[in-house]
Amino acid sequence: MIQTRQDLSHVRRAIVKIGSSLLTDTDTGICMSMVEDVAEQVFALQKAGVQVCIVSSGAVAIGRVHLGWLGKSLSVHEKQAAAAVGQSWLMTSYGRAFSKYDIQVAQMLVTKDDLGHRRRYLNASNTSETLFSAGIVPIVNENDTVVVEEIKFGDNDNLGALVALMVNADLFVMVTDVDGLYDVNPNEHKDAKRCSLIHNLNHDVVAMAGGSGSEFGTGGMLSKVKAAGIATRGGVATAIVNGQQKNVLTGLFSGKDFGTLLLCGKDRHSSHQHWIADVLHVTGQVYVDAEAAQAIIHKGESLLPINMVGLQGDFDKGECIEIIADSMVIARGLCNYNSDDLRSIQGLSSQDMAKTLGYEDFTSVIHRDNLVLKVRGKS
Repeated sequence: MIQTRQDLSHVRRAIVKIGSSLLTDTDTGICMSMVEDVAEQVFALQKAGVQVCIVSSGAVAIGRVHLGWLGKSLSVHEKQAAAAVGQSWLMTSYGRAFSKYDIQVAQMLVTKDDLGHRRRYLNASNTSETLFSAGIVPIVNENDTVVVEEIKFGDNDNLGALVALMVNADLFVMVTDVDGLYDVNPNEHKDAKRCSLIHNLNHDVVAMAGGSGSEFGTGGMLSKVKAAGIATRGGVATAIVNGQQKNVLTGLFSGKDFGTLLLCGKDRHSSHQHWIADVLHVTGQVYVDAEAAQAIIHKGESLLPINMVGLQGDFDKGECIEIIADSMVIARGLCNYNSDDLRSIQGLSSQDMAKTLGYEDFTSVIHRDNLVLKVRGKS
């Protein structure tokens, strides 16, 4: 378990996410010097016994350059076309850079829909294990050529965090164009101080990254802190570093004070909980009263039909739904009944469920083993 910067020298598997701002060039499409620098440092890490997977942004931006679409507002299909062109250039560049060190690279394209299906999730995990065993560097990106809004990860920071959990990484590194997380916006405050080590990713840390209305936070540091939350909850320490700093990766892994290192707190998810909390698409909502909410949050109880006061959405048995109390999402979990049956048994006791439905699979709507809290309490 990583508890200090010195512990980074013991990391044996890492996800390194490279941002678009570092990889793209408005003239040539891709910044080859950055790709070559990454390859050189990953080679050094491999020699030190670290398995590295790269999550790479840049496909759409690179495709824009090669298609002459810079400055143009693109439709969804045009973005997908740009990604198809850019992804080819991206992989060719990585392949060329790593070939200097006799290292093979492999392309892995995923969508959130892929990771939302348990079998596909395990297939992707097993594929990455095979690649690691063969000394191959996986290059992961969201499959922008087919993805639509409903299944997007949102950004590659989020994707990187989910991949880090999928492959059981020790460390998730987000390589960007800033020196790390600051206590205040460094663009507005000259006395801003970089946060070197964060032990607990709480609301105060999120506030430092900038609110949703902040130019500094939107799509930038805020998304990185949120991604760090996903990773650290799953037991993966996270670093945010500046890729323009010389030897930033090898320096980070040797314990140097580069960027911001966020440690894992006490509230950690198992792989099953992570899958429910961070991967699955929510298809409906169940509303409960205050008493039921307290029982779920503080006593670790399952959700029962008698506790329901409302229902929204159309979903099948086994899908992920949210539990809402007093206009706040308190938990999410896997539902034991479809929405039509759930509407029929809402508010009923366990004894009356079978009479109404003609059958009874479960006494609970969501069993506590398949429920993850979104607020502090017992999970």
